[in-house]
Amino acid sequence: MSDFRAAWGRIKALIIREMLSIWRDKRARVVLIIPPIMQLFVFSYAATFELNDAPLAVLNEDMGVASRDLVARFTSAHAFKTVAVLTNQKEIAEVIEDEKALAVLRIGPTFSRDLLSGKSPQVQFIVDGRQSNTALVAISYVNGIIEDFSLEQAALHGGARKIGTPRLISRAWFNPNFDSQWFIIPGLVATLTMIVATLTTALSVARERELGTFEQLLVTPLRPAELLIGKIAPPAMMAFCEGLLLAALGVLIFGVPLRGDILFLAIGLAVFLISVTTVGLMVSTLTQTQQQAQIASFCVVMPCIILSGLTTPIENMPDWLQTLTYLNPLRYILVINRGVFLEDLPIGVALSQLWPMALIGAVTATAAMRLFRSRVA
Repeated sequence: MSDFRAAWGRIKALIIREMLSIWRDKRARVVLIIPPIMQLFVFSYAATFELNDAPLAVLNEDMGVASRDLVARFTSAHAFKTVAVLTNQKEIAEVIEDEKALAVLRIGPTFSRDLLSGKSPQVQFIVDGRQSNTALVAISYVNGIIEDFSLEQAALHGGARKIGTPRLISRAWFNPNFDSQWFIIPGLVATLTMIVATLTTALSVARERELGTFEQLLVTPLRPAELLIGKIAPPAMMAFCEGLLLAALGVLIFGVPLRGDILFLAIGLAVFLISVTTVGLMVSTLTQTQQQAQIASFCVVMPCIILSGLTTPIENMPDWLQTLTYLNPLRYILVINRGVFLEDLPIGVALSQLWPMALIGAVTATAAMRLFRSRVA
């Protein structure tokens, strides 16, 4: 117990020292250089606003010739990829809430009969409003498909008798007004905290080297593990407080709903920040100056943002890039944040996103510890 108290006393003193050092550093931290080659490849593959292979579920309650023809138009379109064929309306909520499908195409049981009798049959298209930008693009594709279908049906049957024109009814869940702020702000809460935590941690050891105090730390009773904890704790706490502040501003000023349990948001941010601060410490250990640390941290942060699904859906990326996103902790915290803000996130979904971040944090913390030990040895 006495050893633990002594270790905690040393860590506490280092945390206070780091907080004061960060607070007193008034120099502007501006990232000036963007690695052009790396960013060119990442942007070219990931940053696209085209809709390709968006997961679509189909509920066809009619099964007539006309309805099958309409479904075929969706399944053959490059914009959609059929991931589920539903049998009843109860399954719609499941595939949308669990993000198994971006949208559900529902054709009523009287579609073919209404079409041939001159009525206007309804086609329901339910989209996941949590991805507002993608949902709007998807609806524009659907309008085009419905319009082409109506023109073809009119050409086929117009000479014999008048047919009805299908009427599309779109419905967005979780974000009915397609408010882009509801989509962007939950993502910014995580992204901005990542930038703050990574950059602040990356500058810590580099700042010590520039000031000539790093060698002084090495001769103190602090052990490498205690140094690591003392270096990552202050940036993580600062970023955590900033994340909660940004979340509060999103709710109070921008009117973003907070429908889920804020405890999930707090736990998710804490686990997320552990993983990103240890990455920042690795960057700090490998660099000699603060300028190098700024550039290196930017090289880490930017690909994480692009490959997180913040602005463009991960499903639109090539398969090899989609696989790479599983190593990105920002991918998981975005699911938690948007789930807490826009829906009552189920605990099962929260846990399914927490454990990958915890695993990433454990791996990066171990790597940072070994790298830190090799540098101080």
